[in-house]
Amino acid sequence: MKAAVIVFPGSNCDRDMAVAFEQAGFDVEMVWHKDTSLPTGIDMVGVPGGFSFGDYLRCGAIAANAPIVKDVKAFADMGGYVLGVCNGFQVLTETGLLPGALLRNAELKYICRTIGLKVEGESVFTDSYSKGEEIALPIAHHDGNYHADDTTLDMLEAEGRVAFRYTNNPNGSARDIAGILSGNRRVLGMMPHPERASEAAHGNEDGARLFANLTSQLVNA
Repeated sequence: MKAAVIVFPGSNCDRDMAVAFEQAGFDVEMVWHKDTSLPTGIDMVGVPGGFSFGDYLRCGAIAANAPIVKDVKAFADMGGYVLGVCNGFQVLTETGLLPGALLRNAELKYICRTIGLKVEGESVFTDSYSKGEEIALPIAHHDGNYHADDTTLDMLEAEGRVAFRYTNNPNGSARDIAGILSGNRRVLGMMPHPERASEAAHGNEDGARLFANLTSQLVNA
């Protein structure tokens, strides 16, 4: 299995994501934002957290227009798997691969701590957990307040596309949403960081299960 991790100026979780993929059995290639095409034979694209382009304009807005993102979008449109975490989630909403937007946290403060999540939507990203299971993952964001209009939120609910919800909403996100899936369930955007909870040294391995399951699921596919 092969994964590509996109690197933007200001990314700071790209190496963490690469290590999490590698520990799960992926061969990983780091891809610079100015590249125009993904490496051949890619099974998964990771869009990491950080502060791409210094979060100027809107978080993820400049990164969403980087040369490589055109090919990431084409990869997703053809049924490829994409994982966007934190700033990566923001980038995916800016590209239109996922609906909604990430606004400033409700109390206008940066939040960095481990929080509780409830697993909901079924997908290759969540199948290693039991539906309704509660896990814990770190968050580290200033603009993680997920919002969309009521029609979009109702659609996400009806189609089972809410992947994770906060058990104690830290940022004001609509309906406690912490992560959502695309219509084909092959694109996941989430604010919490599974790659920061993927080995014993982190003190929490709840995130490792997400990456490990990707390997087995994609091999079977």
